[in-house]
Amino acid sequence: MKAFLILEDGTVFKGKAIGAKREVISEIVFNTSMAGYTEVFTDPSYAGQAVCMTYPLIGNYGVCRDDMESERIWLDGVIVRELSDVVSNFRCDMTVQEFLEEYDIPGIERIDTRKLVRILREKGTMNGMITTDENYNIDSIIPRLKAYNTGKVVEKVSCKEIKKIEGSRDLAENGPLSGSAVFKKEDYEAALKGDLSKREKRPSIVKELNGKGLKVALLDVGAKDNIAASLAARGCDVTVYPSDTTAEEMLKDKPDGIMLSNGPGDPKECTGVIEEIKKLYASDVPIFAICLGHQLMALATGADTYKMKYGHRGGNHPVKDLETGRVYISSQNHGYVVDTDKLDPKVAVPAFVNVNDGTNEGLKYVGKNIFTVQFHPEACCGPQDSGYLFDRFIKMMRKDA
Repeated sequence: MKAFLILEDGTVFKGKAIGAKREVISEIVFNTSMAGYTEVFTDPSYAGQAVCMTYPLIGNYGVCRDDMESERIWLDGVIVRELSDVVSNFRCDMTVQEFLEEYDIPGIERIDTRKLVRILREKGTMNGMITTDENYNIDSIIPRLKAYNTGKVVEKVSCKEIKKIEGSRDLAENGPLSGSAVFKKEDYEAALKGDLSKREKRPSIVKELNGKGLKVALLDVGAKDNIAASLAARGCDVTVYPSDTTAEEMLKDKPDGIMLSNGPGDPKECTGVIEEIKKLYASDVPIFAICLGHQLMALATGADTYKMKYGHRGGNHPVKDLETGRVYISSQNHGYVVDTDKLDPKVAVPAFVNVNDGTNEGLKYVGKNIFTVQFHPEACCGPQDSGYLFDRFIKMMRKDA
C-alpha cells in the first residue's frame, strides 16, 4: 500500500506503508543509532514524535520483548529507508511489522531518509503527517501540521501508581542490564525475584553490591525501565513514583537518594513537577537526574532551557567530563537543552559538555549533593561508557564520595 510523509514546509515523500494503516500527525525527528530500534520505539521520551531511523536497514534482527524499555511502543510513527521482512536472531519474538501492528503504530518505508534528515538539519525539526490517503489535500493539511504540538505528554507516559523494586544480586550477576528484561511484567517485584537461571552467565559489570540497603525514590516523568534496573542491579531498593507525586510523599519514606528520570516533551510544560522539584532541591537528599529530569532541576533552580534546532538522538554522541577531561560516547534523546548563559554559577556549574556542538550535557550543583546529566548512562543497547555515574550516585548516598 502506498503511503505519504507530508512535512509542514510542503515537502512530500512517497513510499510504502508499514505498521498500522492509519493517519498520524506528529513531530518528525531522526535517530542516528545503527542498532537498538526496539529500545528507541519503547522509550517514553519519544511520545508525541515520529522517528526517522537514519540507518538504512531496520528490522533485520527482529524484535525481542526482553529489549523493550517500557511496557509498550510510545512513539507516534516510524520512518525507515527499508524494513526487513526477513529476520535472523535466536532471541527474536516477532518482526518489526508485527510489533508495530500490535501497538497500532503507523509508518512508512522506501523513502529517501537522507534527504529527509538533510531537510530537518537545515530547516529544523518540523511537524509532519504519515497517511495512506492518495487523495490528500495538502492545502488543508499544512494548517493542521502547523497547529500540532505534543502537549503535556509526561502525564501520558508516567506510571499511574507507586511501584517497589528490591535490589537483586541475581540481576547483578546475570545481566544484561536491559530494563524490560527485568520489568516487562506488571508485577515488578515478582519479576525481579523470578528465575533468572536460564540467562547466559557473564562477568558482572557490578563488582560489588555497594548500594545494598540504600533506598532510592525514582520520580517517573517518562522513565526507561533500565534506570530502575541499573540501581537495582547495584543492590538499591527502588520506589517508582508517578509524575504527579508531591515532594512530601516522596520524602516521607526517608529515601537515601532521589532519582529524576528522562521523559518527553517541553520541560517548561511540567509546571507542577517543577514546583515539587524545588522542594526536593531544598531537602538536602542526594539527587541524580537524567535527561528531562536534568532540565527540570535546572528550571526549578532558576535556569532556563531552549529548543534545539534538531536535537540529539542516537547512540554515538561524545560528551566531555569537565572535571577529568575524559570523553565518553553516550546515548541521547532530547530536543531541549539547558541554557548555560542563564546559569547562576552560585547555584550550578557545567559538569559535562557535548564535544560536537558545545551544548550543556550536565550540571553539578554548588553546595548540594546533586548532579544531573543530559545523556543516558543507563543506555541499552548501549553505549554504557557512562554507567559509572550510578556508582557515583551510590557513593554520594553513602556519603563516601
